[in-house]
Amino acid sequence: MKKVFKMIMVVVLLIMIAAPSFAQNYPKKAITVICPWAAGGGTDAILRALCREAEKFLGQTIVVTNVTGGGGAIGHSAIMQAPNDGYSLGMITFELNSLPPQGLIPFDYTAFDPLMCVNKDAAALTVPADAPYNTLKEFIAYAKANPNKVTIGNAGPGSVWHIAAGLMAEAAGIKVIHVPFDGGAPAATALVGKHINAVSISVAEVRGHVQAGALKILGVMDTNRNELFPQVPTFQEQGLDVCFGTWRGLALPKGVKPEFKAILAKAFKSAIETEQLKTYAKNASLGLAYMDSKDFSDFLAKNYKEVAGVMKSLGLSRQ
Repeated sequence: MKKVFKMIMVVVLLIMIAAPSFAQNYPKKAITVICPWAAGGGTDAILRALCREAEKFLGQTIVVTNVTGGGGAIGHSAIMQAPNDGYSLGMITFELNSLPPQGLIPFDYTAFDPLMCVNKDAAALTVPADAPYNTLKEFIAYAKANPNKVTIGNAGPGSVWHIAAGLMAEAAGIKVIHVPFDGGAPAATALVGKHINAVSISVAEVRGHVQAGALKILGVMDTNRNELFPQVPTFQEQGLDVCFGTWRGLALPKGVKPEFKAILAKAFKSAIETEQLKTYAKNASLGLAYMDSKDFSDFLAKNYKEVAGVMKSLGLSRQ
């Protein structure tokens, strides 16, 4: 009996030893990370910087592959359909929540296994430096006194900044005119030229003009003040409960083994905490915003609901 018991204990011990070694054998080869946007853009840049740091913790090469087209639809589809062996993942972006309401993709965030949130850049309400309003409340009061006369520029119909302005207008109870541009930079330039009254784009896109004294930021749609302009209060601080902006995160195709997911999560979390990545993000005016898998999943659900609601009110939804 003692002999049998000893044999059982040996087997249990071997299983206990083998279990962690199974995970430790991963990864054995290069990992592919899919980027739904072109090389050189903000998403590609932050992803490549993150992967460079993550390689140090995984001990394997990480290959970033750009799969573009369809306003992010093709790349997101490629992430969803990638092999679920732990060697393929991708960077999902805000468009994953804005494309479904428009009927442009037949899937949504629930088709992915979120790994972590990497970056969030809040929208900022920015106006000319000599505008007659210096606070969000004053801007709202002006807009209410002049319905359908205040023009707010964005980065194009259905863009994150278009939705941000719509969400603000809805929450504030004001009627404004949304003016589309081919990106945030052209909208900011038009604001400097006073062709429009305001923009609802990122701090990074107005930074230079604000520092030059041509524009001023009235508020940021975030839970915290922007470290580049700490004197500018958030919308929440000014009485309007609006937090909104673009975001980027990592996600896996469904079905990746939990032990592989855990290793990837630990490596990429370590990468986002390195001083090298923090410095890179700061210099690029990109806000790091880590959330673990659960918190990121909760955020995606809430964000999807908000985006779908605003797009419907803006007449952009087909649902």
